[in-house]
Amino acid sequence: MTKVAVVGTVGIPACYGGFESLVENLTKYSSNNIQYDIFCSSKSYPKKLSHYNGARLTYVPLSANGVQSIFYDVISLIKCIFKKPDVTLILGVSGCLFLPIYRLLSSSKVVTNIDGLEWKRDKWSKWAKKFLKFSESMAVKYSDVIITDNKAIGDYVDTEYAKDNVVIAYGGDHAIIEHAKVEPEKDYYLSLCRIEPENNVEMILQAFVESEHKLKFIGNWNSSEFGRELKNRFSGKPNIDIVDPIYDLDQLFKLRSECRGYVHGHSAGGTNPSLVEAMHFGKPIFAFDCNFNRYSTEDKALYFSSPNELSETLTCTTNDDLATISQNMKLIAEKRYTWKVINQMYETTYV
Repeated sequence: MTKVAVVGTVGIPACYGGFESLVENLTKYSSNNIQYDIFCSSKSYPKKLSHYNGARLTYVPLSANGVQSIFYDVISLIKCIFKKPDVTLILGVSGCLFLPIYRLLSSSKVVTNIDGLEWKRDKWSKWAKKFLKFSESMAVKYSDVIITDNKAIGDYVDTEYAKDNVVIAYGGDHAIIEHAKVEPEKDYYLSLCRIEPENNVEMILQAFVESEHKLKFIGNWNSSEFGRELKNRFSGKPNIDIVDPIYDLDQLFKLRSECRGYVHGHSAGGTNPSLVEAMHFGKPIFAFDCNFNRYSTEDKALYFSSPNELSETLTCTTNDDLATISQNMKLIAEKRYTWKVINQMYETTYV
């Protein structure tokens, strides 16, 4: 039995983001010879299960996000010294400044997914960016295996650190609900993301104002001044429906299966979970033009880099082209972005 401790997520059952969905599905599809121990934030779980999907759950009384995430990860790693796992899977780099000490005190194999290039995100201050870049360098230097979720990030690690890495993306097939009733397609496009500047939210909204196509945009609009300002400015537009966060997979399945296409604005990070989930629905994908998104979609989606470009693409792309793109997205998703495939790739790094 290989004991694997997982550090760096809010925890499971998944209630937050991409890493949490990853861990939920790693435990769901786990081989019989893997025993997971997942560190969870007690702040996020009023009801504290001892086990889930066969994994043991260990709680840390801090938030897994923001500044507290550093201490949350470090405390988790300190607990790992005493738990003595065979493998420590670290998701994100917040606590990796502790890795040099951890390697001195633990014989565990360290596998780290460095996430996207977190230090480049606009939301961080200059000093936060410097800290995250330092943590990233510690992760790369002191890990046995580096996982990147997109080849563009893998190429960055090669260039910046001359370090081998393994590219493993995310699954998206959990978004498909088998045997669910699918209604006919409706006249709207869908976008879904955290409302942050690097997700080009304003660009997408402005494009739809100019095109007059209908858009449903789901996000955490009330979590920041940036989101509230955009919500106030665009919620009165007759063709734009500003929707508060939806986490229920049944509701999301209905919205994704009935939309005309999916608009993806992410410009930072790597392979984005909401993108690979959308690809499983076989809809045309309109993605912001960056190397991350081109790699994820194998250069077979539609791309934009300005409101005018997106507006024109929405209006001018022929039905035949849209049908071809839809088919390609589904084929790529079924080949590369299923949890069985992703789980097998993760488990090979534990050996």
